[in-house]
Amino acid sequence: MSGRTAIVTGGGSGIGEAIARRLAADGDTVAIFDLDAASADAVAAGIEDDGGKALGLRVDVTDRGAIEAGVYEVRARLGRPTILVNNAGLSLDSPFLDITPELWARSIAINLTGTFDCCQVVLQDMIAEGWGRIVNISSSSVHSGSPGLAGYVSAKSGVVGLTKVLALEFGRHGITVNTIPPGFIDTPMLRRTVEKGFVDLDAQTARTPVGRIGRPSDVAAACAFLVGEEAGYITGQVFGVNGGRNT
Repeated sequence: MSGRTAIVTGGGSGIGEAIARRLAADGDTVAIFDLDAASADAVAAGIEDDGGKALGLRVDVTDRGAIEAGVYEVRARLGRPTILVNNAGLSLDSPFLDITPELWARSIAINLTGTFDCCQVVLQDMIAEGWGRIVNISSSSVHSGSPGLAGYVSAKSGVVGLTKVLALEFGRHGITVNTIPPGFIDTPMLRRTVEKGFVDLDAQTARTPVGRIGRPSDVAAACAFLVGEEAGYITGQVFGVNGGRNT
């Protein structure tokens, strides 16, 4: 029960919601950043109903000003954030030759630049506190690639590289930075990709050594460990949660 203040981006559904709820259950105060204000508020209300403390905020991670305003509100209402989970992401699928410059730029903005901006804004509070935990949610597709997802895979690969650099730069401040690349987790985003024909659900489940699709709670459990005190000697790591699909 750390009682620290955490920010979870993309916390209004899927993996982000599971992480927000788990951190709150572990005793942290949680700010949920999401483009969908209603979803962020609903998750925050659910946490409060369960006895936790949470705040839902509409924040577009492609807007640096919105991130700064959101963190300012968190600081004013909940205290300095010292846990940051960069989960917001979107797979903008398209065959490679059909990717427009606009689609490419949007994929990078959501999946990579948003993570950069959130880290840069929140790190100031972590440095001031002399303690911090950053977990960046990347993707197991950085290991294997994924047809039709060039922008997404490229951006998430950048998240892995950014994680390693930040771990080296900020370790002396008591800050750890790790990345979780989830593999084949049952989320609304995965279901949309399946519906569009980019992923064969049954075939991918059969390829998973543990014999099932992953749950958002599986990722949340790993994240809860990485943001805790006992993980203080773990940084710069790629912490796979994939049922054995990538080792």
